[in-house]
Amino acid sequence: MLSFELSKKFQPKGDQPQAIELLVNGIQAGKKHQILLGVTGSGKTFTVANLIEKLQLPTLVIAHNKTLAAQLYQEFKIFFPKNAVEYFVSYYDYYQPEAYIPSRDVYIEKEANINQEIERLRHRATKSLLTRKDVIIVASVSCIYGLGIPEAYIKGVISLQSGNIYPRKTLLSNLNNIQYQRQDIEFSQGHYRVKGDIIDIKPSWEENVLRLGFFGDELERIQWLHPITFEQLDECLQVDIFPATHYVMLGNQDTAIASIQSELKERCQEFIGLNKEFEARRLESKTNYDIDMMREMGYCKGIENYSRHLSGRMPGQPGGVLIDFFPENFLTIIDESHVTLPQIEGMYGGDQSRKNTLIDYGFRLPSARDNRPLKADEFEEKIKQRIYVSATPGVRELNRCFDSTLPLVQDHPFSQYHVVEQLIRPTGLVDPEVFIYGTQGQIPHLFSEIQKRIKVSERTLITALTKQNAEEISDYFFKKGVKVQYLHSDIHSLDRVDILNDLRLGKYDVLVGVNLLREGLDLPEVSLVAILDADKEGFLRNERSLIQLMGRAARHINGQVILYADKITDSIQYAVQESKRRRDIQLAYNQAHGIIPKSATRDMVDMRPEEKKSSVVLPKIDLQADMQKEQLDELEKEMQEAASRLDFELAAAIRDQIKKFKEEAREYLN
Repeated sequence: MLSFELSKKFQPKGDQPQAIELLVNGIQAGKKHQILLGVTGSGKTFTVANLIEKLQLPTLVIAHNKTLAAQLYQEFKIFFPKNAVEYFVSYYDYYQPEAYIPSRDVYIEKEANINQEIERLRHRATKSLLTRKDVIIVASVSCIYGLGIPEAYIKGVISLQSGNIYPRKTLLSNLNNIQYQRQDIEFSQGHYRVKGDIIDIKPSWEENVLRLGFFGDELERIQWLHPITFEQLDECLQVDIFPATHYVMLGNQDTAIASIQSELKERCQEFIGLNKEFEARRLESKTNYDIDMMREMGYCKGIENYSRHLSGRMPGQPGGVLIDFFPENFLTIIDESHVTLPQIEGMYGGDQSRKNTLIDYGFRLPSARDNRPLKADEFEEKIKQRIYVSATPGVRELNRCFDSTLPLVQDHPFSQYHVVEQLIRPTGLVDPEVFIYGTQGQIPHLFSEIQKRIKVSERTLITALTKQNAEEISDYFFKKGVKVQYLHSDIHSLDRVDILNDLRLGKYDVLVGVNLLREGLDLPEVSLVAILDADKEGFLRNERSLIQLMGRAARHINGQVILYADKITDSIQYAVQESKRRRDIQLAYNQAHGIIPKSATRDMVDMRPEEKKSSVVLPKIDLQADMQKEQLDELEKEMQEAASRLDFELAAAIRDQIKKFKEEAREYLN
């Protein structure tokens, strides 16, 4: 059995060894909940990697968005080059869920652009979990959504061995049953083709082509071929063919259809009893069409809505999810837990609200409710021991890690919690100094502070409370001759990327924003963070937000934070005290070890290739349909290319451009 083997190019530094030891001891002692409180730039991911190597447990790492998941996936791939590091996120480049808007009588059919590469990676993830133990799955919160029927997926695996007899008709029928489609021309993922005694298969989980060579019904050779040149890459004695889709219906089709028909009859009678004959007819027509498709093809559009019937689950019982593919004993890492946990808890409610409308108006059977993400308590039951990773852990994880038997230490806010701190940065950088000034005359005072930074080629971030305020402040400094730009939600994703890059390049000296927490900023040139109206309690000025904002200045050796406030709120008091506590520990460590801090560095590369800047600009509407289609095709191609590179911010921005392009084209033609 393969074991986790961490690359020897990296060694723990600072307080990483202590954090690793404490976390390992906690897991081995049976602690279900632990927090890794790591400041920005302290190497939390590397600490987790060491933890995985020492525990030798399959691990699920959950991030709150695709971009962060892609970053973690790439980091773990570097740390574990010999092990199975897999990537599991939503396979949609673009997703418009099925919905109905009663006020406008508008039915919106499900629309999606599926990224075939991500779908392949999802299949590779589940295959790895079923075939080996040295597996790390980096996933977005999509891992709590239904993933077909795990039992059927496992049962659908076709095992072949060279030298055995496999009747051709039976084998091809089995391939069809697990959703492989015969296609002799357009040969792509999930397809197979037949030429004489040769069957070529493009597996769901693999880039290469699987070739089965027969002599009559005897399987003579099993080969792996290059997908383009069809040169032989490998030959093996046996192979397992995993299903082409996670939604597989095996053996219980008649039972499932009978169950669907029974529910349909009951629901239609209910509608008629409520004088909703139109809804009854609509539901009957739509459901019977889906049943016909399942009988003919083994599949239908939106088959996931019938998952309860297909799996034989009871009403209300959750469906299978990625977590169900893990063995009994595994480790869960919840990254940026203060954001990820609330997101997990909120998914069920949003999904049910949309489904209920579809059900009430006859578009779906009531059982469609059971095609859903996990509830918060169901998620908790499925995962066992877990580590919450955050620089500012939230109330949810802190409550779970509270232990009244631990000694209370004065001036240590986490002394009675199972919290492992990692406060030392390998660069020796310490948390920034924090200064508090009143709001009267705050803009002139801030202007003078900005001037100091401009003289030494350092950058400034300013956070305001509203978009209008951000624009007014930006305009004020612009008139004062400052190279400034504002950043808020009305700025398109592509433009945000350019603005952040231009700040680093020196085109701007100052960036004014509203919620700079969500940008994932990594700007080593920033030495000053100014927080206006810091005493206005709320999401953007609570204790965790303030600490996160302060951390934006922690990558520069001269990092400082200015809070403009007329009163010291509880959030300000906590954030300032906690920042000072961390800073004192860091300074003491540097002094004890003779460390001279160095500013963090990051290669000055454009966040978006130059050729993409011009090509994704919204095209002008051309009256010639062929030209419009050509422009649209080019945009869609660029979107797919960006998504295949895991550059989801760029892909999402291009998707928005496509949507806007289509809307403007329709308006023009109307």
